[in-house]
Amino acid sequence: MMASPSVRVLSIQSHVVSGYVGNKSACFPLQVLGFEVDTINSVQFSNHTGYKCFKGQVLDDTQLGDLIDGLHANGLDCYSHLLTGYIGSRSFLHKIQTVVKHLKSVNPGLIYVCDPVMGDNGKMYVPEELLPVYREHIVPLADIITPNQFEAELLSGQKISNEEDAGKVMEWFHGRGVKTVVLSSTDLGPQGVLVAMASSVVNGRRTRLNVHIPQLPVNFTGTGDLFAALLLAWSHHTNSDLKKAVENTVDTMQAILHRTLDQARADAGVEEGGELALTRHQLELKLVQSLDDIRSPKPRIQATLIE
Repeated sequence: MMASPSVRVLSIQSHVVSGYVGNKSACFPLQVLGFEVDTINSVQFSNHTGYKCFKGQVLDDTQLGDLIDGLHANGLDCYSHLLTGYIGSRSFLHKIQTVVKHLKSVNPGLIYVCDPVMGDNGKMYVPEELLPVYREHIVPLADIITPNQFEAELLSGQKISNEEDAGKVMEWFHGRGVKTVVLSSTDLGPQGVLVAMASSVVNGRRTRLNVHIPQLPVNFTGTGDLFAALLLAWSHHTNSDLKKAVENTVDTMQAILHRTLDQARADAGVEEGGELALTRHQLELKLVQSLDDIRSPKPRIQATLIE
């Protein structure tokens, strides 16, 4: 699957030297699917923060501005897509607002995909002061947004207890101008099943769906970053067909996660059920090994359209 030569993504999120989160998780799949990808690293760490320690640097808003200014001075700031993920400071997030507006002035057709990385499972892992910036300034600029359930609840101020609640939350995003909303994971399914929900309003046509995803017995890191990148790619390749884009995204995710878990078990010498013995290093996403699945995902999961 190849994108047109004019398709170019600027991805602004975290970077790790070892492992796969942030730009390391997003860049390779986008390139495999034919996109030119430029990256700005909001942080540069030795490894993700789930390890016993990490070292590195944090980019500030002035440095972000310098990079954008350099691109602009050389006529290198015309992008078809902008993707943002983990951002750790309020000033940097405010600068993202300026960057989005600038890039949309250069290319009014630019599609901004926002993954509002703030937390999961009821816990924020960024400063709380980022929440109003996302809600008031970033969300209205996004064309596609991919929060998990917790992040969607934070942004909308509404609790999601059932699918009706999820629909109201997605409408909240639409009301602020977001064309496509994908709740990448919710706990609305039966035990052992995650439910992703999505809604789009494109050219006056409304589509809403859900998809049931088997939950694996371990926690991976970098999956949200991978999800957002794949959704960007498949939204483009399917001409904004929400059902096909979500199905291809989830199918790819399932292939990668199953391969990662199978390889981790093999490396650790444990059988199914021995997941407690697996290390964070063993559970790093097996992206390179999943090249063929990224390029041509095999049908595994079927999304259900909701009337």
